Amino acid sequence: MEILIKALQLIFSLAILILIHEFGHFIPAKLFKIRVDKFYLFFDPWFSLFKFKRKDTEYGIGWLPLGGYCKISGMIDESMDKEQMKKPPQPWEFRSKPSWQRLIVMLGGVTMNLLLAIFIYIVMLSCWGEEYLPTANVKYGISVDATAEEMGLRNGDKILSLDNKIVEDFSRIPSVIILDHPKTIQLIRDGKNIEVPIPEGTIAKIIKNGKKSADFIGFRFPFEIGGFSKDSPSKAAGLKEGDKIIGINNIYINYFDEFHKEILNHKSQRVVIVALRMKDTIRANVLVSDEGLIGVAAKNQFSYFSLAKKEYSFLEAIPAGTAKAFYSLNNYIKQLRLIFSPKTKAYESLGGFIAIGNIFPSVWDWQSFWSLTAFLSIILAIMNVLPIPALDGGHVLFLLYEIVTRRKPSDKFLEYAQIVGMVILLGLLVYANGNDIVKLFR
Repeated sequence: MEILIKALQLIFSLAILILIHEFGHFIPAKLFKIRVDKFYLFFDPWFSLFKFKRKDTEYGIGWLPLGGYCKISGMIDESMDKEQMKKPPQPWEFRSKPSWQRLIVMLGGVTMNLLLAIFIYIVMLSCWGEEYLPTANVKYGISVDATAEEMGLRNGDKILSLDNKIVEDFSRIPSVIILDHPKTIQLIRDGKNIEVPIPEGTIAKIIKNGKKSADFIGFRFPFEIGGFSKDSPSKAAGLKEGDKIIGINNIYINYFDEFHKEILNHKSQRVVIVALRMKDTIRANVLVSDEGLIGVAAKNQFSYFSLAKKEYSFLEAIPAGTAKAFYSLNNYIKQLRLIFSPKTKAYESLGGFIAIGNIFPSVWDWQSFWSLTAFLSIILAIMNVLPIPALDGGHVLFLLYEIVTRRKPSDKFLEYAQIVGMVILLGLLVYANGNDIVKLFR
């Protein structure tokens, strides 16, 4: 059921993004009186699920949810309609229009995706505001994985700043370390202010951890039971919701990360879980599973902290939402640089549709859905503007060449460039989704 919910969210999000993107091409094409032969949501090889024709344009829904297209008459695109291009240019065709009009048509898709992201962020901020955990309020300190320990961090450290710059939102600390490459971390350890240098090669190690990279620095919190799994051995042993776990056998623990680390040493064994219930100390004999689980869920970890929340009127949300969109845009450009960097080898973690689908939550949450859709819209805008033939950016590159040199590339050159671009994109698609499949079997 979780897979189905994630898949439905992904398809619905892609449908919105594709329609908006293709309308970005469709609208200026119509304004400049360029004929649009087909406008499709999803691809329709061999057959379509639904279609109708109005005037010169066929509208439809394809069966293959890998994208969509707006087939503009007289343009060399993924349809590779060579027969049309052999005929003399017609006044309503793309190739007959001035270069500045063709440039606007080609930039329409990425422009609409960026505007969509801005609009979503504006509406979200005006409806829900912005809630976050201030770094200063992480009162129990941080929890770290092995990579963060190699950086010199320790469980319980309290981060003050990165390169002496305060990061107000604690959740942004991992991304700032990965994307902005600070040299030092200022923190409090055992009541003393110290500075930890970030070693060379740290970013590559974080990225190599794949899906764990976002969790290499977390925050500590006490382990209070918030619920039980079906057939929970802990519940059967007498533990109850609200019990605060403080020990395993004779080992005293304060925080969830300490419990998690210790319980993994007792897989398939019986342990004594020590917990506080009001003023009473409870001891329960529990069988640990082969995976190191005892069938309990922790209480909402944010309930232990004072969160900050910013409320926005619609007018206040306009500049804030625009800034949020451009912050996400800037961050994704930095991520692309990492992908092409041989030092980080981030390309080894490149993901496809499974990776994209997994970023959606396993339950339908509208706030998460729209936040992720806005972010995917920014990704789609950036990816489409890359100067690769077959993408909008490839067409823009050739149009800029034409505008500067006043020489139009030949149709035969554009045809070959389109083929090369499609081969590159197909190779990237196979590589990214192949990575997803390999990760499933690791």
